[in-house]
Parts: sequence; C-alpha cells; structure tokens
Amino acid sequence: MLLEFTVGNYRSFYEKKTFSMLAQGLSEEAKDNVTSLLSYDILKTMAVYGANSSGKSNLINAIQTMKSCVLSSVKLNPNDSLYYEPFLLVKDNNKPTLFEMTFLKNDFCYRYGFSYTQNTIVDEWLCRRTTKRSKEQALFIRNSEGIAFEDNKFPEGIGLESKVNDNRLFLSLCAQLGGEVSNKVISWFESDFNVVSGLNNQEYRSFSKKLFHQKKDASNEAMTLFKKLQLGFGEISTYEKKLKLPEDTPKDLVSFFTKIVAEKDIEIESVHLLYDKNGKKCGTIKFPFDDKESSGTRKLFDMSGPIFDALEKGLVLVIDELDAKMHPLISQEIIRLFNNPKTNPKNAQLIFTTHDTHLLSTKMLRRDQIWFTEKNNAEQTDLYCLTDIVLPDGTKPRNDANYEKNYIAGRYGAIPYIVND
Repeated sequence: MLLEFTVGNYRSFYEKKTFSMLAQGLSEEAKDNVTSLLSYDILKTMAVYGANSSGKSNLINAIQTMKSCVLSSVKLNPNDSLYYEPFLLVKDNNKPTLFEMTFLKNDFCYRYGFSYTQNTIVDEWLCRRTTKRSKEQALFIRNSEGIAFEDNKFPEGIGLESKVNDNRLFLSLCAQLGGEVSNKVISWFESDFNVVSGLNNQEYRSFSKKLFHQKKDASNEAMTLFKKLQLGFGEISTYEKKLKLPEDTPKDLVSFFTKIVAEKDIEIESVHLLYDKNGKKCGTIKFPFDDKESSGTRKLFDMSGPIFDALEKGLVLVIDELDAKMHPLISQEIIRLFNNPKTNPKNAQLIFTTHDTHLLSTKMLRRDQIWFTEKNNAEQTDLYCLTDIVLPDGTKPRNDANYEKNYIAGRYGAIPYIVND
C-alpha cells in the first residue's frame, strides 16, 4: 500500500509537496475507509479537488513520471536525457526534480526517492523499517560524494558504486544484477500500482475486453456493478474477430502481418431484453457495444478492467478525472467498492482527481481523504488536506460541516476565481 508521495520542482510544483495516505486520529463515521498494516493506519481512498490548471493532473503525472524513471532506467545509455520538466516560471531554475515514495511491500515499509537534472542523478536513497514504531534503516544513500551503505545492510550494492552511470538509478543497476531487495522495490513500481486517465479511457478497452473474454473473476465483479447501476443491459458477450486479408495476399505478406498484428481481436456486445408490443419480455438482442452504448457506459466498461484488477490483486490505482463522462452516482459506487472491506478484502487503494462536489456532501470521505491543489500568486501549486485548513475564526473544519457548501463558497480555496470585465 502507498503511504506517502513527495514531488518537488516538477511542472507546476516548485517547492516540495507531500500527500499522505496515512489516516489521522479523527473522529469519523467512515471507519471502513481505514485499514491497519505494520502498525500503520492507512486510507483506502483519496480525492483531490482543485480548479482547472491548479496542478491536479500534474500531481498524477508526477506519480507516473517517477514510475517511468524507475522502470526505464535500466534501458538508458550514458548520454540519454532524463524526464526533466522543472518549474519554468522561476528565472534560471536549474534545481533538481525530486520524487519520493513511501510504501509497504511484503513485511517492510520502504522509503525510496531520488532527485535529478537533465542528465544526472543528483541524490538517491533507499530506507526501510519493519513497523511504524521501529527505527528506519538507511540501506544506501547516494549524493555528490558517492554511494554509502549503513553497516552493510545492502550487500547487493557493494562493489557496484563505481559502475553506475551518472544518469542511471543505482537501484536499477542493483536489480539488473539480481539484487533481492532492489528487485522487490522495482517490482512494486512495476506491478503494485497503476496510473490511468479518466479522459483517455479507450486506452484500457482492450485490457477490459480481455478480462471479459477470459471470464476472469474480475469481469464477474464488474458485471455485478453494471447490473446494480441498471445500465440497460443484462450481460456482455464477447467473440474473436479474425484478421481479414484479401484472398490473393501473398503468403509471405500474410506471415508478416500476422506477426505484427494480433491474429484475433476481441469484440464485445451488450445483451438487452427484447419486448413484444404489450411490453412483455420475449427474448434478447445483442448490440455492438461501441456503436450503441453511451459514452459514459463505454467509459465505465473501459475503466472496469483497471478497477477490478486492482481490487482483485490489492493494487494502488491512480485515476485522473475519475468523474469525466460519468454520473456522480457511478463515481460514488466505485469509491464504495474500495472503501468497503467486503468488496476490497486485499486493501487496494484508489487515488483520484475530481470536480464532483457531490462527493463532499455524501460524507463518504473522511476529512483526511479530501485534498486540494491551488496555485499561489507565483503560479506554484500548493497541495494540502482539508485538515490543514484554518478557517477565519481560527478553527479547523469539523466533521459535521457542510463540506460541499463551504468548498463552493471558497472557504477551502482551490476553486476558480472568475474575473468580470
């Protein structure tokens, strides 16, 4: 599970900002929204609000960029550039970009991070502890003076200090050469969390189609949700569509195309009830899903693969613009799936950006699950939790407050300010 993420000098984030999935000691009714592992009380869901261009998507992009840096480092040549996109509105800004993740993997809590410029890893560190109350151990620390190990607690890295290129992560090198701990950390970035876009949802359609075609358990759970939401169809059927080539296509070209293009493609159909003139059920009819279903229904299907895969495996799922194209009630049902221990027995986590203020009025989310992005006068993104806010009367938001009303009224910031001519 993810505990914290920190970003600095990346796009609209100039100063270091951290969001936390650690539950605070609050008096809240939504007790199922928290789980406990290794003495940590951890939130299962987190919503990020903010005006357009306030930095919400940059936060999601920062998470994805850190993941890309970790996974692509093994492929870098010595002169290759890094994913360096610093804040551009400070003159002569050449500060390093910084990323750091704190997460649970197996029986340890790891804290891994690095900072870098266009061509150089400036700092890198890996620490771990066994529980919240145990002392953190530094496995390795990399800076301008070199790479240091604490009491040989990271033996897989010893002897490799001089072999890592300036633009390559030391963790990546150790993992490539079979390091046990480094491979566990790399595997978390590779397999334990996923970042998806709620706007470009068609990118995940093939994955969702495959789940349904193979009749995975995740597809059965998705179908249960579809029926609960009464989307108009009772089942989804799949079939394999073969690649069609002209009969006179030369054999060598047929062989070529079948190598670069999948020989079979999965098509889906929604199964609707058919009625007679008296309104009585008299059979079923299949519709081409992409042609006949609404854009909101298509989005929900596309996102069902990543959502139910995360629930099945206990992954961290990050979604930018969860509510785009979908009714607020659908977003609420998705959030309930992650907060409910019955539908989320493996403690998957959902982090999402949204403009849906109705979520604030439902009290589905605790105060520590509601975060905001807002730009200051220098166009730098600030990131803060509802519990960080101090109201004009010196108090903090109470759990019986009307969050939606107060947010729209501007009491929490992070809303657009419209200037009239």
